[in-house]
Amino acid sequence: MGSFVEINDTLQLTKEQGFPQELDLEKHLKNPYAAKDFENKVFEFKDKPSVRIYKMPPVRNFLVENREGKWIYWGLVHIIEVRHDYINKTTSGKFKIIYINSPKEMKQAQTLIDIDLENDYFK
Repeated sequence: MGSFVEINDTLQLTKEQGFPQELDLEKHLKNPYAAKDFENKVFEFKDKPSVRIYKMPPVRNFLVENREGKWIYWGLVHIIEVRHDYINKTTSGKFKIIYINSPKEMKQAQTLIDIDLENDYFK
């Protein structure tokens, strides 16, 4: 007997899974957000496929928006709660934003962190 669990350092979310509505890319590119804009806000995500484990605070996880298969690296988060549904094999939870990438950092992040240019939103 065995089980399968994914260990992640990236919280990659679609809008349906709970990517924060407050993070508007077009607004951010014109007038960048800062982490302090969200410092007392707790966000929720739901129904990530697979049972996933995330790094615990004070270790960071990357926050990535998935727009139709293209990734946007928004910054860093602390995962503060995780719930596993073993029947449906999904992960849900809560997180806090601890750092927001500048527009320049967002455009460089895929090359520096992921190196998979195929899913780079800005290419």
